[in-house]
Amino acid sequence: MTDLPQNLRVGTCSWKYDSWKGLVYSENVGKDYLSEYSRKYPIVEVDQWFWSLFGNSVVMPKPEVAAEYVGSVPKDFRFSIKVPNTITLTHQYQTGNKGPLKPNPSFLSNNLFDDFLSLISPMTKQIDSLIFQFEYLNKQKMPEGQRQFLDKIHGFFDDAPEGYRYCIETRNQNFLNQSYFESLKSMGLYHSFLQGYWMPPINGLYQEYQHLIEKFCLIRLHGPDRKGIEKKAQKKWDQIVEPKDFDLQQISGIIRDLLNRGVEVTVNVNNHYEGSAPRTINRLLDLI
Repeated sequence: MTDLPQNLRVGTCSWKYDSWKGLVYSENVGKDYLSEYSRKYPIVEVDQWFWSLFGNSVVMPKPEVAAEYVGSVPKDFRFSIKVPNTITLTHQYQTGNKGPLKPNPSFLSNNLFDDFLSLISPMTKQIDSLIFQFEYLNKQKMPEGQRQFLDKIHGFFDDAPEGYRYCIETRNQNFLNQSYFESLKSMGLYHSFLQGYWMPPINGLYQEYQHLIEKFCLIRLHGPDRKGIEKKAQKKWDQIVEPKDFDLQQISGIIRDLLNRGVEVTVNVNNHYEGSAPRTINRLLDLI
């Protein structure tokens, strides 16, 4: 991908898939997945540390793993990293969605976030963005809705370390309005444009709020039906099983517009978008 514009990085969400042999990896890749991956793509999304809250137990990254990742890639390689959900969940997960909600004492904890950054410090110089993924926040979890959400975000990032690109991903459609995008811009934060998971198509959002998108933009391509595409693909991620030609035409147009405006763009593609992230990337880059 050496012919890509300097301000565009396109990669996949996670990387260790045996079914990518022949697409991304050699047949004898062994344990060298990330090293081989980095010869083809300039960035990858690390989502393994997102799943961190298990009842009252918190599982955080191991520094030696972060160091191993950095040692496997060139110095110009970048990582998009999903922040642990221990920090982004307002309440603990319910077993079978039953019983009273139990508040998560670590929700937007600056101390825990500082610990997280310390644990992944070997990667600091190669972090493209840090993604804060929030679930759908109903009235039980966020009684005052968007206003309360933005107030909490503001309080947290007032004390967050500088020097990182922080991206906010909300699963509340009704939060995505003028006030939201203006607030993020005023705080120096970036919106994570998610295609999929019952969120509105990013093309419409971008057309309405593009004047508030400056400097950097993160686009994440996921599908609307995770279980459905897993059944179609049989978890073998080497073929397109649900082509999204119209989506890709629109998204390529967004990317071209952003690049023309001097905005740096990162695109993270999931297998669940069309059935094969590497093949989707090829299709997208052909359009760009």
